[in-house]
Amino acid sequence: MKQFFIVALVLIYGTDTAAQKNKYISIAVYNTHSAMPLGKFAGLFGDALHPGAEFGYGKIISQKKNHEWFSELKVSYFFHRFVQHGIPLYYNIGYRYKFSSPVSAEISLGGGYMHSIPATAKLKLNSDGEYENNKGIGRMQATASLGIGISYIINHAAKQPVKIFTLYQQRLQMPFVKSYVPMLPYNSLMIGISKPIKKNK
Repeated sequence: MKQFFIVALVLIYGTDTAAQKNKYISIAVYNTHSAMPLGKFAGLFGDALHPGAEFGYGKIISQKKNHEWFSELKVSYFFHRFVQHGIPLYYNIGYRYKFSSPVSAEISLGGGYMHSIPATAKLKLNSDGEYENNKGIGRMQATASLGIGISYIINHAAKQPVKIFTLYQQRLQMPFVKSYVPMLPYNSLMIGISKPIKKNK
């Protein structure tokens, strides 16, 4: 399955056709909490900080006056204190509606790979009766996500306008612990900017 995911990404992002226009990059910072959807939305502003950062590469695959379909490849890192360091690599498909020239809203679905590294010591008992480090390089996980966001173009008249955005994302990590927590849900609130890297022809 991992090989299929890699091949799919190469085919999607490695070709250069007329439909692959308006490519852009994005960067965002975020806070995240493990909770059911909307379960800790207010907590994203005032509870413990579990920081993260994300880099994205995307393109608009279909565009009309008020509508856009887009795809994105994203890599992220977040730190959940006492639980894990998470490194998701995932692919998004989304729809964006433009209310006016500078303002738009979007929804996206994503899925991919996530690498989980324990944030605390992980020990095991060896043959000599002593505890030794058993942390290793982490675990391979799957991730799925749903994002809802709004954005604003700062300099709409520019050839390569900069966009600021905020995104609420619900992410599932699986299988977290098969015996009692098979899926670990996360709520995240992201704030970031994006900028085109190739202008429409």
